[in-house]
Amino acid sequence: MSITIGYDADGRLLLSGFACGCPCDHAQPAQDIYIGKDLIRRTPELIDRRGFGCHCVLVADDITYAVAGEAVFRALEAAGFAVTRCVIHRDGEMLPDETACGEVLLSIQPETSFLISVGSGSITDITRVNAMRTNLPFVCVGTAPSMDGYTSVISPLLFRKVKIHRAGICPEIILCDLDVLATAPPAMIASGVGDVLGKYIANADWLLGHIINDEPYCGACASIVIEAAGKLIDNAAEIKQRTEKGIRMLIEALILSGLTILIIGHTRAVSSIEHNIAQFWEMRKIMAGEHPPQHGASVGVSTLLIWPFFARFADEDLSRLDLEGIERRRISRPDRERWVIHAYGDEGGRDIMRENPGDFLTWDEQKRRILTAKARFADIQAVLRALPPVSRIEETLRALGAERTPEEEEIGAELLGLSLRCAKEYRTRYTLFKLLDECGLLEEYLAGYPYAWT
Repeated sequence: MSITIGYDADGRLLLSGFACGCPCDHAQPAQDIYIGKDLIRRTPELIDRRGFGCHCVLVADDITYAVAGEAVFRALEAAGFAVTRCVIHRDGEMLPDETACGEVLLSIQPETSFLISVGSGSITDITRVNAMRTNLPFVCVGTAPSMDGYTSVISPLLFRKVKIHRAGICPEIILCDLDVLATAPPAMIASGVGDVLGKYIANADWLLGHIINDEPYCGACASIVIEAAGKLIDNAAEIKQRTEKGIRMLIEALILSGLTILIIGHTRAVSSIEHNIAQFWEMRKIMAGEHPPQHGASVGVSTLLIWPFFARFADEDLSRLDLEGIERRRISRPDRERWVIHAYGDEGGRDIMRENPGDFLTWDEQKRRILTAKARFADIQAVLRALPPVSRIEETLRALGAERTPEEEEIGAELLGLSLRCAKEYRTRYTLFKLLDECGLLEEYLAGYPYAWT
């Protein structure tokens, strides 16, 4: 199935050809998404069309306000809008934590009729969750093609240094000015590419969940993200050179990936174990008072790290599994609780276990999953062997000067080892790492690390 992408005379994204008969509930996107040039100047006009009113809170940080926020503010004021500026000042990186969310909330007044974010991931997310809480529409002006969350309905946030996910709303209007996006630092552009390339792993894990647990799988949404990832690989040189074609292709891939979250109401098509590992690194770095790595960059690195697991499991012989031995070595519930708390901290670990009660498997359920994997191993092999060669992922990241190793992200051996063992605990969402653990194979696979890419 192929989605047809086009634009109207105003640069508004038009999608056609979306059809799916899967059991997932599907929402029809109604957002105005503009990708093109000279959009900052036209911001008031494009907002007027939706009739949001004239009182708004503009959310930015020190960097994004200088990049585009001031220009948006001046354009809105000149057009007669009443704009309250919420520019979040930080000595270092602005994190999407409870303090930043609170600053936005306290900027909202009774007369506020909409919110407008000017930024990329963190700014969009703190605005999104506040728009949800206050039942206000919001407009997003993107400043970097660094992540796929512009069209999301989920806000990844930090609460007491633990990564959490909270419901939000998709912006009613998204403005992606190609001239602004092209000025993003190389690391942010590489981050966007890394975020998209992780979709291959997310899709494989989703299919494993479908095979093992009969989880609903949306082929249409999967097709959107996999086609987008393929186009990025084929056009890495255009992206590196920041041509109009390259930047448009990158932001389209990110926007379309994010739209799948809106369509099916969750992040299954775009996020799995590769994101869990990246988020774990971020949490642990913040807990230690250290600067966290760029999210998309971490996704790209973790994608390379775990790819060999998928290739190896495709050649696995599940007839060698000893069910009695696996049952005998099963971790007890108290021991698992202590392990999760050790990995994520007391508060974070307890939050994760409370939000993911399905991870406490009975032996009967674990045995069922193992036997299902054995019975349907040919289907599993087909999924894993459909992945492109990992060399194509590595070459794409290399071409863009992206980070490709944990060392480049200052992830030490201890943190790396912990993340590969505990990232599966972050969500009940099924992954190859859960299957390896349930089959008693995870430590055996980890013992062979590090693997070569090819």
